[in-house]
Amino acid sequence: MLLILFADIEFRRKFLLKLSKALMSYGAPSHRIGSMLKSASDILGAQADFVHLPNIIIVSIRDSENSRTRTYFVRASGKIALTKLHQVHGIYRDVLHDKMTAEAGTDALRKILRSPPTYPLSFRCGLAFFSSSLICVIAFGGSIVDMWLAGLCASVLQYLGLSAANKSAMYANVYEISVSIIVAFVARGLSNAPGNIFCYSAISSGGVVSILPGFTVLISALELMSRNIFCGSVRIVYAIIYTLFLGFGLTIGSDFYLVVDRHARKAYLDAGKPSSYTYAHGTFRMTNSTIPFLPINGVLATGEPSYQQSHLVKGCFRDPDWQWWLQPFPWWTLLFLVPIYTTCTSLSNLQYYRSVQLPVMIFFACCSYAANRGVGVVLPTRMDVVSAAGAFVIGMLGNVYSRVIGGTAFTSMVTGVVFLVPSGIAQGGGLTQNFRSSAEQYTTGFALALRMIAVASGVTIGLFLSQVIVYLVGRRKNAAHFAF
Repeated sequence: MLLILFADIEFRRKFLLKLSKALMSYGAPSHRIGSMLKSASDILGAQADFVHLPNIIIVSIRDSENSRTRTYFVRASGKIALTKLHQVHGIYRDVLHDKMTAEAGTDALRKILRSPPTYPLSFRCGLAFFSSSLICVIAFGGSIVDMWLAGLCASVLQYLGLSAANKSAMYANVYEISVSIIVAFVARGLSNAPGNIFCYSAISSGGVVSILPGFTVLISALELMSRNIFCGSVRIVYAIIYTLFLGFGLTIGSDFYLVVDRHARKAYLDAGKPSSYTYAHGTFRMTNSTIPFLPINGVLATGEPSYQQSHLVKGCFRDPDWQWWLQPFPWWTLLFLVPIYTTCTSLSNLQYYRSVQLPVMIFFACCSYAANRGVGVVLPTRMDVVSAAGAFVIGMLGNVYSRVIGGTAFTSMVTGVVFLVPSGIAQGGGLTQNFRSSAEQYTTGFALALRMIAVASGVTIGLFLSQVIVYLVGRRKNAAHFAF
């Protein structure tokens, strides 16, 4: 009898080790991993403690019979895989509710970890093409011409990331900078084609938006909000430095083309200048507390915007006399573009297309975007408040879905939460600008990092507030929350 009990305890401890690896491998929210494992250990009686660090979990298992302690280091790194993460959470719940033994749960987790990716490389490159094409139109004001070019850049980027970067550790170190340079160089070259039919801002933003560390910034903000200071600090510093590299690459790619093509550089500098100046002679006094406070004698010159500057739509020049296929899409196209984009994003995050979870993800993401868009009309300059509104809506829907229906909150909310990052950045002006002064052209990375932090802060507040409201009523959960 004692041997059977000891063997059962060993199976439960092996299940916890395998569960730790699976959660990290498939992108589980890092601020929830520790509480999930601790809750599982307490319910299973495994007498284990956990220390979660970035890409590693230290598991300490106590043996009460001989007063020994064994320590395991579980290492894993991976990206979001929604279908497999949903399966892992289902096994976690079944084992904790005695619907499955720990031994069977360990075998099921081992089978999931050994299984190949849900979709092949070619299909994932196609999904990247359509996702970036659609986000170029939805968030960055691109036209039909811009959307195909942005999708092509994103498809090449996805191929390099999944193939070349995985095979070569040396290239993986410079992957982000290299692809951002290529995308910015191509976008700047196309934007200088005769007729100004290509938009640099839309093509470059849509082309690199898939490698933005928006999800990393969000997870780090959630960890800091959960008082997990070490992991949160490490991740947010990494995300900021990563964003600076990305902005640096965009600047290098754009400026490199301007060095190669002198006519393009002259046109670029002339485009940022006013068309004419109005001069006023006299004595002037500052009325907004600007130094100096004493009256100033001289000439005040104010510039009139040029024709190109006065017809900018989200950083893209749009002549009113152009054909419809060179204009931004009308607002009513969002009614079908947003569901298509969220479908492509869910599939890109390795959600199985025949699952019941897919329409739930799409519905939640569309509701979140509608709230985000509505608040953005009222408060167009507040990225944090706009993002908080969308996050609150999807947080309420996801947690109610988990508590009432019994679904998986985190996997159903991922698509909508990830969608808040590019839409919030676009609300603040996009990734890049068509016309920059020489003093501003090297601040792209800093501005982009600040925008992502503002968006992530708003999303964090909205998600935590929605969870508090949902779980204030009803009975207490035995297992840990598996949500943002």
